[in-house]
Amino acid sequence: MNSVGPIKTVEGLERAGLLGQRDREALAEVAAHYAIALTPTVAGLIDRTDAADPIARQFVPDPVELIVAQEERADPIGDEAHSPVQGIVHRYPDRVLLKAVHVCPVYCRFCFRREMVGPQGLGTLDPGAMTAAFAYIRDHEEIWEVILTGGDPLVLSPRRLEEILRQLASIDHVKIVRFHTRIPVVDPSRVDAALIAALRASGKTVFLALHANHPRELTNEARAACARLVDAGIVMISQSVLLKGVNDDPTVLAELMKAFVETRVKPYYLHHPDLAPGTSHFRLTIEEGQKIVAALRGRISGLCQPTYILDIPGGHGKAVIAEQSIRKTGEGCYSVSDYRGAEHLYPPVA
Repeated sequence: MNSVGPIKTVEGLERAGLLGQRDREALAEVAAHYAIALTPTVAGLIDRTDAADPIARQFVPDPVELIVAQEERADPIGDEAHSPVQGIVHRYPDRVLLKAVHVCPVYCRFCFRREMVGPQGLGTLDPGAMTAAFAYIRDHEEIWEVILTGGDPLVLSPRRLEEILRQLASIDHVKIVRFHTRIPVVDPSRVDAALIAALRASGKTVFLALHANHPRELTNEARAACARLVDAGIVMISQSVLLKGVNDDPTVLAELMKAFVETRVKPYYLHHPDLAPGTSHFRLTIEEGQKIVAALRGRISGLCQPTYILDIPGGHGKAVIAEQSIRKTGEGCYSVSDYRGAEHLYPPVA
């Protein structure tokens, strides 16, 4: 049973047959803390006969979200510590995040900004805040890339997007504009000629980072939406999160990465889940994640290999956490493990 419109309440989830045996009273408490939204596309992907459906796990709330682990925090990657003006995060010298909007077409249950997004979140930047954000970018000539995120920037109308991009077009030292979005997979019909024209309005090189976590998300409609973007000259990369019960299996993860490449989306980052409140049921250990990512070596083409990373809590940036395949054993000598786990000497012994 597909919904006919967006689902934004516990009652709507129940009418769509998506709650199963979940405790309705506890879900009302979850909804009071964290936003709910599923598009008709997402609701239609969920297998209602599977209690462990990986699509449902990403988007349908669960009472376990009320359990907050001691190490979890409202701002797990330290956005606020690097926000010189409202809407700007300047963590790395050559790039900034521009968080123009804090609403999304869907709300992921593992979202690291779940305290900031949604109707109860930080909202959309008002004209004064946008002017201050552009002034900051203009005044900092080291900024080479502007990354629009939030929230999902593609929920903005083409007119609003075009206004933002024309402002960026006037800043010579900005060369790259990147968008982070779920729109092509959760609402592919939104990727139309007007949206694509708006994305190209800056005249800059435009990248679009597509967030998807399971191969079933890359439907024929989603692939067609990506094709429209790529054919228009927009470079696409992927962003995924390694999630327990969703893609914590080398076969599933390999299928996802191959689906990206088939869709002309270059695999980019695979995130270890951040320490957002109420998300511990999604997190593997780093060692478990390393084993899964290591299992991709040799299983799939190098074109399909993402970089497994951890955002260091507190705002200290990203660290690559893939398993080390090479270690020093002596002066000029190394032991190297292949994708099967076998050890080899480098240089080889004659």
